[in-house]
Amino acid sequence: MSDHAAQAPAILYVDDEATSLKYFQRALGPLATVITAESVDEGKRLLDAHADTLAVLVSDQRMPGAYGNELLIYAWDRYPHIVRILTTAYSELEYTVDAVNQGQIHRYIQKPWDIAALRMELKQALDLARLRKEHALLLREKLLVRQQQAVANRIAVLYTLCASIGAGAPGAPLEAYLSGALSAGMTPPEPDWLLMDHADLVSAEAFRGAAFGAQVKSELARIEQRCPGHEAEQALLLLADRRVGDFHSDGADGGEFRDPRQLTEFLETAADMPVSDRHALLVACLLWLGRRGHSLQMSAGDAGVRCKLTVADGAFIPAQLAAWIDQF
Repeated sequence: MSDHAAQAPAILYVDDEATSLKYFQRALGPLATVITAESVDEGKRLLDAHADTLAVLVSDQRMPGAYGNELLIYAWDRYPHIVRILTTAYSELEYTVDAVNQGQIHRYIQKPWDIAALRMELKQALDLARLRKEHALLLREKLLVRQQQAVANRIAVLYTLCASIGAGAPGAPLEAYLSGALSAGMTPPEPDWLLMDHADLVSAEAFRGAAFGAQVKSELARIEQRCPGHEAEQALLLLADRRVGDFHSDGADGGEFRDPRQLTEFLETAADMPVSDRHALLVACLLWLGRRGHSLQMSAGDAGVRCKLTVADGAFIPAQLAAWIDQF
């Protein structure tokens, strides 16, 4: 196929009868690109290979080796955007009604075909596939906006946390945390929580943020009790002792997080997922350092995220917080 044909919406027709394949391709070829297969197994392979461009799947029911409904269920599970049509010369009304009701197929067309009616059915199926694609793109755009808002709100929660239970400049622990998350290559997922009702999502985020704040406060109190002095390197020893992000210290003033996924937990996990104590300890250590005028300078390393003890900057203004949010 040419590049244009490969990108155009296509129809996959599966039938063990070579005459039916030729007849279908001749009748529907002017309407769309038609790909054909002679068995369910071949149909599955073509589905997997062309799922991005396939708009409609038409399958005969009775074929040697496996029935067409197996292929339709396979497509239903993996590629729900594809419009599925069953065609057969046999009367199987009970199965057909069940399949339509369960969403396995969109339409049933009985053989022998009326060519004009077949073309009309396939044209409508192609239009439906196009509408589904447009809807999916609009939904994705909406979810990406909601995703960005959720991450921005979480960064705001972190700043509030740093300002309320930290001491000194709250910007230093926040910048250390966010630079670590960026160095870890944070990629917010698109889980089911993005489909939640807005009010439910805001509620879930509020409870999650409050619970995380309580965790951090508790961890910070324990650190202050255990390490009341001002030796900043004690924070590195704590991180290594609790294996936060599989942290390995390489001296008195630095080390490496070899499992950087743990550095992004609060920002990228779902609203209904609790945050681990290790992640709370990471934020608590950054706050403990901030109280003593220190911070961690984070950067991408060969095997993870490297960190180095540094003197904390004191100034932090709203424009800096906005700049950090823009990076996510």
